[in-house]
Amino acid sequence: MKLLLNFLLVLTIGLGGCGSSEKKKAKKAREQAITDSLRLIYDASTGDKQIDAFMQKLHKKSAFNGNVLVAKKGKIIYENTFGWADYLRKDSLNINSQFELASVSKPLTATGILMLVQEKKLNLDQQVKDFFPDFPYDDITIRLLLTHRSGLINYVYFTDDLWKDKSKGMSNMEVMDILTTHKPAPYAKPDARFHYNNSNYMILAAIIEKVTGKSFTVFMQEKIFKPAGMKNTAVYSKADYEKIPTGVVGHDKIWRRSVVQNFHDGPVGDKGIYSTVKDLFLFDQALREGRLLDETLQDSAYAPHNQKSMKGVFNYGYGWRTFEREKEHVVYHTGWWHGFKSLYIRDLKNDITIILLTNMANNSLIHLDDLYKILKMPVIRQGAYNGSGDYVGN
Repeated sequence: MKLLLNFLLVLTIGLGGCGSSEKKKAKKAREQAITDSLRLIYDASTGDKQIDAFMQKLHKKSAFNGNVLVAKKGKIIYENTFGWADYLRKDSLNINSQFELASVSKPLTATGILMLVQEKKLNLDQQVKDFFPDFPYDDITIRLLLTHRSGLINYVYFTDDLWKDKSKGMSNMEVMDILTTHKPAPYAKPDARFHYNNSNYMILAAIIEKVTGKSFTVFMQEKIFKPAGMKNTAVYSKADYEKIPTGVVGHDKIWRRSVVQNFHDGPVGDKGIYSTVKDLFLFDQALREGRLLDETLQDSAYAPHNQKSMKGVFNYGYGWRTFEREKEHVVYHTGWWHGFKSLYIRDLKNDITIILLTNMANNSLIHLDDLYKILKMPVIRQGAYNGSGDYVGN
C-alpha cells in the first residue's frame, strides 16, 4: 500500500507539472500574440513622408504594383498598397493580400532545415542518399543544398518532357522519382562552384517531409508560421489544389497578360509559400528575437558560405543572400516566378526591414538606390559595385 501511495504521489506531481508547463506555454503564446498585434499597428498619418514620395514615384514611373512595408528597430515606419490584385477583375490589393513569394520561400525553407538540425534530427553533412537511398548522385550534402553548391541541374529545365499529365502539379516526391529514374547530368561536381537553382531547395523540402513524416505544408505551419504569428501565410501546391486559393494573380510585364499556373507550381520549398508583407515582418521579428533558432545557428545562416566572387561584397549563406562591407551586414533574398516578384531585405546592423511584393513581373524592383539612401543603409544592388566591392553607383 505504501508503494502504491508513493507511486500515486509521484504521478500526481508529474501530471501537475505537465499541466503547469502547458499553462505557461499557452500564456506565453497569448502574450506573444498581443505583442505581435501591437507591432502590426500602423497609422498612415505618421508614415515616413520621404519613403511615401519614393513609392508613389516608383508606382507612377516604373509601374510598381504591389505591397510594401518598411520597419526600423521593430516598428513599422511605412506600409502601403499600390494597384490591382487581378487587373481583369479590377480587384484592389489590400495590405493582407497573399503573394507568391517565389524564391523568398528559400529563407523560410532553410529555417525549417536548421530547426531540425537544432533538434538533432539531422545534420548539415548528411547526404541526400541518407534519406533517399536510390538518389543517383553521391556526395551531395544538406550543407551543399543550402548553399547552392550541389552542382545539380534545375528540375524546372528538364521535367517538361518527362511529366505527362500537364493538368496536375508535380509533388516534391514525384520530382525526386524523376531524378532517380532519369538521372539528368549534373551541372558541376559537388562543391565545385556556386550554382543557384531550384532543385536544391525542392530537395530540402523533400528531406523535411522524409524526416518528420509530415507534409512540407503542415511542417511549416506548425514549426514556423504559427510560432511566428504568421496568420496569413501558407504553402500552396498545384499537387494539392486545382487552382491556388489566392486572389492575387501574377502578371507578366503588361496588364493584358496574366500568368497561368502550371505543373511546375507543384514542387515547393524553392517557392510555393504565399505570404503578406506584415507576416514577413513578423518572421523577421521572430528571427531577431531568437524564437525559432538559437543565436549560433542563426548566425551561421547569415555567414557567407561561398567564395567571394559576386562583386566582392555579395555572397550566399544558408538560404540568404548576403552583403558585407566593413561593419555593414545585410541579408536578403529576391524572388521571381509566374508573374510575381519579391524582395525581402534585412539590415542586421541598422535593424531595418524592407519588404516589397509585386504581382507584375516588370523591372520596378531593380533601381531602389534612393530608398536605401533615405534609410541610410547600403545600396543592395550588385550592379552598384565593382569587382573589388567599391560602390560605383550606376
